[in-house]
Amino acid sequence: MEDIEDLLVGSNGGAPPGFRLPVTSVGLKPKKNKSKPVVLNDFDNNNLSSKIPGTQTIYIKTFGCSHNQSDSEYMAGQLSTFGYSLSDNPEEADLWLINTCTVKSPSQSAMDTLISKCKIARKPLVVAGCVPQGSRDLKELEGVSIVGVQQIDRVVEVVEETLKGHEVRLLNRRTLPALDLPKVRKNKFVEILPINVGCLGACTYCKTKHARGHLGSYTIDSLVGRVRTVIADGVKEIWLSSEDTGAYGRDIGVNLPTLLNAIVAELPSDKSTMLRIGMTNPPYILEHLKEIADVLCHPCVYSFLHVPVQSGSDRVLSAMNREYSVGEFRTVVDTLTELVPGMQIATDIICGFPGTPAARMKKVPSTVVKKRSRELTSVFEAFTPYNGMEGRVERIWITEIATDRVHLVGHTKGYVQVLVVAPESMLGTSAMVRITSVGRWSVFGEVLETIQLTHNHTAQSKGMSTENECSPCTNTCGGCVSSEEPEYCACGPESCGQTTPEENVVSLNRPEDRNSRNLIGWLLRKRKNHVQKKEIENASKSTNKQELTKGSVDRWGIVDRVLLGGVLMSFLTIIALLVHLGFRTATN
Repeated sequence: MEDIEDLLVGSNGGAPPGFRLPVTSVGLKPKKNKSKPVVLNDFDNNNLSSKIPGTQTIYIKTFGCSHNQSDSEYMAGQLSTFGYSLSDNPEEADLWLINTCTVKSPSQSAMDTLISKCKIARKPLVVAGCVPQGSRDLKELEGVSIVGVQQIDRVVEVVEETLKGHEVRLLNRRTLPALDLPKVRKNKFVEILPINVGCLGACTYCKTKHARGHLGSYTIDSLVGRVRTVIADGVKEIWLSSEDTGAYGRDIGVNLPTLLNAIVAELPSDKSTMLRIGMTNPPYILEHLKEIADVLCHPCVYSFLHVPVQSGSDRVLSAMNREYSVGEFRTVVDTLTELVPGMQIATDIICGFPGTPAARMKKVPSTVVKKRSRELTSVFEAFTPYNGMEGRVERIWITEIATDRVHLVGHTKGYVQVLVVAPESMLGTSAMVRITSVGRWSVFGEVLETIQLTHNHTAQSKGMSTENECSPCTNTCGGCVSSEEPEYCACGPESCGQTTPEENVVSLNRPEDRNSRNLIGWLLRKRKNHVQKKEIENASKSTNKQELTKGSVDRWGIVDRVLLGGVLMSFLTIIALLVHLGFRTATN
């Protein structure tokens, strides 16, 4: 059947968020059910309650990026508000809600497996997210209710009708879901805030554009209003989420720096709430690098950015339709690491290309793809980003419990993950820690002191010029604390799982591939030089302090030394006289 959005609305515009129609107004056909009807006893309260909307238990499973996670939190919030119980146990649930991702094959394969399990368990099923939005005719979605990425504010309707035995398909939408919908956060200290949906790109390997559509940005006022609300709720980290953060506002006549300055102006000046800027592709931040660097320098903003490069070959980037060159990517990295102390940059490299339209391109043997993947893995495993941090004192913001259930997880201003042994009461707090050891994915620290937060003032201006800030931000600025978890999604395979090695088209024997290797080497050297530079700066500060102490003595002249000697001789003479007088008095 057609999308019920057309059946419900027709040509008169969309229904308001949360508007719920009875099934008779929708005109849906119930699923065919060959089983015998269930006869309820008048006093069978358990069975009766299971038929009342809002009394059932819902299991929600999310695949993919932080934007998907935010969508799931909004859907969970609405379902909970209408009385439904939420459970992490699929066996005890009355309905499964699967929020899907279409960027990578592993995520979609996992979704297919889960759908099969749900059908075998004969559970009512609703599939949301990018897969049904971009591929509504998939065989796996036959007989399944689906809700689109811009229809999350109507999930209650879809769940209710599905529990009644109807198949619902809700996909078309011309307006963005409201940001003030009820929300149940996976982590109560972290707000994932979508600033826009869709993108302006058309990468040949990416299917996200088909699902999320063209760029649609939320207004600055609506985003700032949401920031104020979540800060009042006690949120300690705000993650700006997007398919491409850098493209924000181009459809409504504003830009990313304007938004960032407006948000930063709302952050508490005691640094109790931190801001993390989401993934951005290179093309749309090149013209704003200085302004973005200033924001990244702000004490309430993590000095971290996820900028996917995808390939070190200009020829391959052109085939990917990425709209930037290797040189422009270098400009982004060089500028940010130069202007922002302790800057951390995460990136992605595709080992196997192509993808969607690019699938028609000539493929190379899988052995070549695997060889490239092994080489890149070897380079990555040799990467030691946290060497030199041991012994340093850092401020961290603690927001979650580690998977080992022993450590708490905090992040430095550079978004380096720090694991500390501390009571759960420290969740949502900030602390000074000493780094005791470093690993490949994180560092370990010991808590020195907990920072008392006043949480009663916001940053003073959009220019971000509070007394503890470094603005403009340069390498000589001492206000920024030197110090990864990437912001995922959109035109990059980083969104949802491991890269599929079979997707590949680039030969390793071409000159462009040598350029790719050069780019990897440049990235590693860039990181190594950055760490060495910080170590040299720290060593220089220590040496200067020692030389200052030594120099203060060496600068004493002969007269100064004679005077000092005279003072000492006088002091000793007085002591001797006092001892002599005391001895004579005792003798008499």
